[in-house]
Amino acid sequence: MGKIISISNHKGGVGKTTTAINLGAGLSRLGKKVLLVDIDPQANLTQSLGKTEQGRTIYGALRGDYDLPEIKIAKNLYLTPSSLDLTGAEVELEGKAGRYKLKRLIDPLRGSYDFILIDTPPSLGLLTINALTASQEIIIPLQAQYLALQGLTKLIEIIEKVNKRLNKDLKLGGVFITQYDSRKILNRDVDKAIREHFKDMVFKTKIRDNIALAETPSKGVDIFTYQKSSHGAQDYLALSKEIIKKAKQGV
Repeated sequence: MGKIISISNHKGGVGKTTTAINLGAGLSRLGKKVLLVDIDPQANLTQSLGKTEQGRTIYGALRGDYDLPEIKIAKNLYLTPSSLDLTGAEVELEGKAGRYKLKRLIDPLRGSYDFILIDTPPSLGLLTINALTASQEIIIPLQAQYLALQGLTKLIEIIEKVNKRLNKDLKLGGVFITQYDSRKILNRDVDKAIREHFKDMVFKTKIRDNIALAETPSKGVDIFTYQKSSHGAQDYLALSKEIIKKAKQGV
């Protein structure tokens, strides 16, 4: 059965969508079949893969109009696209018996994929709770900046509440550092602080600051297709290997 992982941080600009795309692409290049689920109303993941004009999106699936759509992006890599229509989903789902419907939509697909990665909104609203309710793990990207740990207490509290009330299988899968520059003392200090705080929950791989990663969305491709020799490609492939290793170990 496939592992369902939410990539989440309610702080924007930390590389969440960049991670979803390139982690998914990295896992697929290592022979794993991957589904990327875009549950962010901004639809940045969908836009970054050049799939904005889709008739069926996660919004219609959450409304009950059809099953979760699966669009082939590349070998072993598939996408459930989002759209701006999803903005109204939280209001529409609020108070309904099916407000945590994403889990019921994703569960039938687990046998078809090795990994299902959910790109969540930069918020702790109903859509993010839907994602956590459907997931087994959450991984958190953190910038190597002074305020990286600020506000994480609230996210950890949400994870614990979801685990207790809605999804007993949910756990913190780990955190990893993004936009890292080893030449900067601040980045090195923050890296040390994060590792002291989270200890063995921190992935060994750090995602280095890399202009190629910022350029890929405008090209509609992943970092491996755009610039496979870049630091970004090297780092996301290394992170993919770590995640596969953890999955095999059942960690």
